Order: sequence, then C-alpha cells, then structure tokens
Amino acid sequence: MKAITITEESEPLQLVEVDKPEISEDQCLIKLSASALNRRDQWIREGMYPGIQFGTILGSDGCGIVEEGPAEWKGKKIIINPNVDWGNNPDVQSASYSVLGMPTNGTLAEYIKVPIHRLHEKPAHLSDAEAAALPLAALTAFRATIKKGLSNQGKRVLVTGAGGGVSQFAIAFAIASGAQVYVTSGSEEKIDRLKEMGVKEGFNYKNEKWEREASKHGGFDAIIDSAGGNQLNNYLKMIKPAGRIVMYGSTTGHPEKLDVFRLFWSQAQIMGSTMGSDDEFKEMLEWVNEYQIFPTIDKTFDLEDYIQAFDRFKDPDSVGKIVIDFRS
Repeated sequence: MKAITITEESEPLQLVEVDKPEISEDQCLIKLSASALNRRDQWIREGMYPGIQFGTILGSDGCGIVEEGPAEWKGKKIIINPNVDWGNNPDVQSASYSVLGMPTNGTLAEYIKVPIHRLHEKPAHLSDAEAAALPLAALTAFRATIKKGLSNQGKRVLVTGAGGGVSQFAIAFAIASGAQVYVTSGSEEKIDRLKEMGVKEGFNYKNEKWEREASKHGGFDAIIDSAGGNQLNNYLKMIKPAGRIVMYGSTTGHPEKLDVFRLFWSQAQIMGSTMGSDDEFKEMLEWVNEYQIFPTIDKTFDLEDYIQAFDRFKDPDSVGKIVIDFRS
C-alpha cells in the first residue's frame, strides 16, 4: 500500500510502498478514503517536533470504511479517534499520551489498523473529506471553547487567528453555543467571509491598535488563542473580569513580559488546553451532529500531490483544513 512517511532525506516527506497492516483480534482494518493534514504534520516535516521517529507514517485524521473486523463494524463508514492513551483523568492527559501519526503510524496511508474502541460512525451530513477534517482540530477546539472557555448563550467570545483549522471549529462551536463571536485575522477578506458565517465582528491584528477597537465592544468572557507571544498582554486588556484566556498553541512564541498586575486584579484565568479526552471526543461528535456543523475545507489534494498539500500550510491565504483524498 502507499503511505506518506517521514525520512532523513533532503525532502523528509516520501510516498512509499509499505506492507498492508495485519490486524489482531481487538483491531479493525480501515481502508481510508480521506485524511486531513494538521500543523503538527508540517512541523514534523520541518524537524520541529519532539521525538521524531523516521519511517513513521504521518497523519492523525482519517475517514474510511471498515474492511476487516467485527461484524457489527464491517462495511461501516467511520472516523477515527486519534487519541492514544489519554488516561483516566479527564482534566489532563497521561504521561504516555500521544496521537496517531507520531510515534504511532497514522492516517496518511491507504490502510490503517486501529483498536475497535477508536471507531466512531461518520456523521451522516458530512462528506468523507469533511469527516476526515474533524478529529484532531475539532476535538482541540471543542475542549478549548466549550469545556474550558465555557462558551454559551450571552457570552462574548474572541477567537484569534481565524484562518486555521482549529480556530474555524472554535468559531463554529461558539456560534452553536449561542455566544456572540468575534475574531482576529490578518486578512480583511477572511474577516468579511466569517461575518457571513455568523461572526459578529472581526479585527485585523496587523493594525497596531486593533485591541483598542476590540475593547470598545465591552470586553470578552473568553479568548480562545493559539498564538501566545506578546499579544497575551493585549488579551489581558480586553478580557472581562474573571474571564478566561484559553491557549492551545504558541505559534508566536513566549511573551517578553506579562502584566501580572492586570492579571491578578482582573481575576482573569489563563488556561492551557490541548486535544481532549475520549469522552470529549464523543461529546464533540454529538455537537457536530446536533448542530449540523461543517468543517471549513481549504483545499483537497490527490495522494500523489502530497507535497503541494503540505506546502499549502505556507500560503497565508489558506482558510480551514487541507485534505488528501485517496479515492482518485
């Protein structure tokens, strides 16, 4: 079968032929129809991810059909929960936690074997490509926005960096919760597009005084952020008393300083979040089904065009998830 692996070659991504997996009694063999890329896949390509093991098949998100396994699953369209050993504590992952695609072989292959308890039926209203876009990004967004940000009716929620796959889901979940949703982006075109989707207002972070404009809206109950860096002090200026700043990434690095006085005087909470438990994965899918949530798909690529698919991460115009379709 064909699979995208990480190697030590000058172009670390290689499409290679590997053996089709053989399953044990507690596993299923999935013939994948689509797999979505995540930023971590690109970081692995760039050598910026810890514990890289060469020869590993990348990819955490996948939709496909059960080709081998128990009768009650065989022939069903499914998506895969990419969590590996979250553990028993719902508040934090275990020390041995990982996700599919590093160090465990992932979904950027024609077939994958997974434990039966990782399977969930594909939401009926989604195409295979849309369903493949769900697992990693939607789970991360659901935990950050709903479980930690406590987004609900009447709350004002700011989602930063609105072009990314996780932020697109965070916007969708926040709107579904009944919150008034605001966004930041470096593109006026993206902001206008998101307003058509139900976002109340957007702010261009390339404008040095964007936080002043944002603060005019009365402050935010929650800010859902993946950037980190020096913007953190701006968030502290616009968070409402006792509000929550939920951070699921740090693409701009560490802040040079932190306005600790503003932090403690506002009673604000700065909270870390990553992925989510198996129970939250189930709850996330319930929301997707109940509110008929659709992923934003940026572009779909054929398997042979995998380099172009990964390079799409470098394009500032990309919005939403990048998907590889195995069916062509």
